[in-house]
Amino acid sequence: MESMARGGTRWKRFALVMVPSVAATAAIGIGLAQGALAASFSISGQEFKVTADSLVGQDFVQYGSIASGKNLDGESFVEPVAVSGFSSATITNMCQSVVTPKVPFIGNVSLELTAGQEPGNPVTAKGLYLDVSYLEADAEFSNIDIGVAAGSVGKPHIQPGTEAQVNPHGFAQRAEVATLTNVKQKAWATTAGTFKLSGLKLKLHKGKKECFPG
Repeated sequence: MESMARGGTRWKRFALVMVPSVAATAAIGIGLAQGALAASFSISGQEFKVTADSLVGQDFVQYGSIASGKNLDGESFVEPVAVSGFSSATITNMCQSVVTPKVPFIGNVSLELTAGQEPGNPVTAKGLYLDVSYLEADAEFSNIDIGVAAGSVGKPHIQPGTEAQVNPHGFAQRAEVATLTNVKQKAWATTAGTFKLSGLKLKLHKGKKECFPG
């Protein structure tokens, strides 16, 4: 009985990640057919990894906030994040991955999503916000303004519905254009008003397969 209970708990953990992901994929397919998709990616209190060859964003803002919720064990968490916002963005060769550990009879299971890999068909987004805990990239900013208050970052402003998590007097920065190349990041959430994922591919892998190691 103890083993079955453990197995049931592990399958519940697995479903918390995989079932929303499959549902999200169906929604993505519909959105792609329509040419636009309102999207929110967050994975049951887990960080996920993202890589891209390039991200070019208009009206860049960045400020401090928190990610909060419950993890796969039902425990509450609060983590600091740097929120990067863009009025619009194009992303080339995007990869997104998350690993679900210790699935019964299988072990680790990895979910991998790729898009924007074909030349001339990047991922495009409007009203994009990234809740980032780690970022590595080569960055170039046009008309950057460092040290503004978060409450006055300007377009696209603080993400709607998250104002209570942000100190309006805290440090922030903004720029007309942000160009990031060779991007590696860990994030708690990605949200966008519209998200078009050209050439979307979603795969499940037995074992640990991530967009980048570490």
